[in-house]
Amino acid sequence: MRYDFASDNTSGICPEAWAAMEAANHGRLPSYGDDTWTTRASDRIREVFERDCDVYFVFNGTAANSLSLASLCQSYHSVICHDQAHVERDECGAPEFFSNGTKILLCGGPDGKLDPSALESIATRRSDIHFPKPRVVSLTQATELGTVYRPHEIAALSNVARKLGLAVHMDGARFANAAASLGLPPRAFTWEVGVDVLCFGGTKNGMAVGEAVVFFRRELSAEFDYRCKQAGQLCSKMRFLAAPWVGMLEDDVWLRHGANANAMARRLADGLAKHGALRILFPVDANGVFVEMPETLARALRERGWKFYNFIGDRGYRLMCSWETSPDVVDAFLSDVATCLAVETAEPPHVG
Repeated sequence: MRYDFASDNTSGICPEAWAAMEAANHGRLPSYGDDTWTTRASDRIREVFERDCDVYFVFNGTAANSLSLASLCQSYHSVICHDQAHVERDECGAPEFFSNGTKILLCGGPDGKLDPSALESIATRRSDIHFPKPRVVSLTQATELGTVYRPHEIAALSNVARKLGLAVHMDGARFANAAASLGLPPRAFTWEVGVDVLCFGGTKNGMAVGEAVVFFRRELSAEFDYRCKQAGQLCSKMRFLAAPWVGMLEDDVWLRHGANANAMARRLADGLAKHGALRILFPVDANGVFVEMPETLARALRERGWKFYNFIGDRGYRLMCSWETSPDVVDAFLSDVATCLAVETAEPPHVG
């Protein structure tokens, strides 16, 4: 079975993250984050964002999103996010669980992006005590549909949030892909345009495990370390969560890996778009390609060993590229697409 395009989680550990973990595996160091690797990783994140921020390392994205949202809310509050957002569709209720009941409110917007007017409408539609009070707006960068917010789009949402007294959370599981796509300093589309806390993804960009929760407004991180401990996210051998970040962030390795995944998605989308039977559903800004294809083609590709997921309706499929996706793999998939389509469109033999 070929899992190349099933998810960016199916790829292995990149050499830089692996080497950093191996380097950290020498001697004895303090536990629970009091080690030099954790300090180096935290300081490097501050350098990347050009901000004196608080940094915490957790095991996975569900914990990063859920605990950070819980730190911004009381149980009677609500979080507004896009109806395609991961915190709504794929966290198994963890944000609600860790916040003791904070409600998720869904908002629309084209191409997986929140619409500022829709956000304001939802946040202001009720103000009575019987309704969970809006407290946070959560945006996903890159989005679940493979698109990327531009700085002015984030600023527009942040302006609405500030006017209404809402904090701004960013789910950055694929933040590296967004950064590579935008080609801007990370500050330009985070804290400078109103983001308060970022969940900075490492796993999908070549690390074995690990996400960084970055509080740009340090006062919002009060007692976050206790939340991590209570939720089973305080790693005793923290250096092995932190060290890969050192390997990834030095010399902009994280951006290069994100850029490769994006470039392979673009190559894949361009190849698919040549076939009239296929339709690219959303702009390909990052490392995901969403394509509408006949069910017969999807079945034929799966019979050839390719694994990928249905994501939008009956005929919308998601193809994800990763840090290690190569042109040869993309071209092999495109070759099979062409072969399968040729078989489908071939005229049946004439029967005399």
